[in-house]
Amino acid sequence: MDTRPITPERLAQSVIAVPPLARDGQSQVDREQNQRLIRHIESGGVNILLYGGNANFYHIRPSEYAATLQMLADAAGPETLIVPSAGPAYGLSLDQAEVLRDFAFPTAMVLPHTGLNTPSGVETGIRRFAEAYGKPVVLYIKAEGYINPDGAARLVNDGLISWIKYAIVRQNPSEDPFLSELTQKVSGSIIVSGIGEQPAIVHLRDFGCNGFTSGCVCVAPSLSQKMLGAIKSGDWQTAEEIRQTFQPLEDLRNAINPVRVLHEAVALAGIADTGEILPLLSGLDEAQRNTVGAAAQALKAK
Repeated sequence: MDTRPITPERLAQSVIAVPPLARDGQSQVDREQNQRLIRHIESGGVNILLYGGNANFYHIRPSEYAATLQMLADAAGPETLIVPSAGPAYGLSLDQAEVLRDFAFPTAMVLPHTGLNTPSGVETGIRRFAEAYGKPVVLYIKAEGYINPDGAARLVNDGLISWIKYAIVRQNPSEDPFLSELTQKVSGSIIVSGIGEQPAIVHLRDFGCNGFTSGCVCVAPSLSQKMLGAIKSGDWQTAEEIRQTFQPLEDLRNAINPVRVLHEAVALAGIADTGEILPLLSGLDEAQRNTVGAAAQALKAK
């Protein structure tokens, strides 16, 4: 596992895969199948893996947290960076910080809480988590009203943020006042587009973001990595062609549920047996499974 401190140069090298977490028939984390998925992702030249929402770290049992972190650290190749998550509840994140300190991960992401939170409260909570963890953390901005750009900038300026995953969905990603303000206050070199291939061209080209996260990269890693390379080199035609290739499966994720669709797409494409998705989510119905399977297999074959 790559344990070096994360730099903007490191973030720019790889698409950041956001994989599901495979579980066996008893809902236990499956070491073999997770390793199969990691090897598939690595085979496409992708070597940054973020375990967050797609891995359903929102509902992971506290009693299995340490063992899951150990499994991921053991399964990663020597050049692969693993970023686990903590939270979303504040108290849970502080307890998880104590566990994370026993591992060599260079950072961890704070899962965004919704409901009982305010922007200033989130800023304080992330500050205290980073201080308890003892390392800079990943700030995940997924919705308006979670934290404001000024608050994010204060955390960055105080050395508490490793990088920012920006994932507020817009009908037109080129019209984004929040991201515009954020990039005025925080260097784009530590901001990563967090919504897959679809807005990545706009976010990197027009707003100066440094890379992008992807769930569908788990199905076609070399193709997603090729898209990142095309964007970095200014080959917009190739990048756009690849973006469109990912769109059918991504459209299904948006229409049904991003986490549920990806969890089963990986299995239906024959990459790894991800097992039954952990509650409080549920699996796809038969019709959805047939449609998702066809789209996943088509993407994998590209």
